[in-house]
Amino acid sequence: MVAHEIDLANQLCFSIYNANRLFAKFYQQALDEFQLTYPQYLVMLALWENEPINLRELGQKLHLASNTLTPLLKRLEQNGWLTRVRPTEDKRQLVVSLTPKGQQLKPLVEERLAECVKDMGGFDTDEYQKMLDDNQKLITTLLKLV
Repeated sequence: MVAHEIDLANQLCFSIYNANRLFAKFYQQALDEFQLTYPQYLVMLALWENEPINLRELGQKLHLASNTLTPLLKRLEQNGWLTRVRPTEDKRQLVVSLTPKGQQLKPLVEERLAECVKDMGGFDTDEYQKMLDDNQKLITTLLKLV
């Protein structure tokens, strides 16, 4: 391996890490007005797609362990976005559902985030889709290796 190939600037992992960090910061600017953190927003996206949902399924969808997901859910519940209920028929389960607030604020959050994404500019629909496809391919490959 040539020495410059291991330079930080030549590492895909660092580039993706840096993009992830910047995405979180970028989105946080829009989410602050809703008192949502970026990780909480990701939870809300998953719930807006499919709720009610049990904790295990939600964790699988977000690729998060329950010990990471639980504090996010607790904070969202404290802020009135969702409820967590253990069904009487199976107390081992934990079902997560949106509250009316969580349902009603979806269009406002979507609108605000759409404005931010538009501000990114520079990417047409085809470029965006290619980046998304390439990233999904990378994720699929890495999932086979870890």
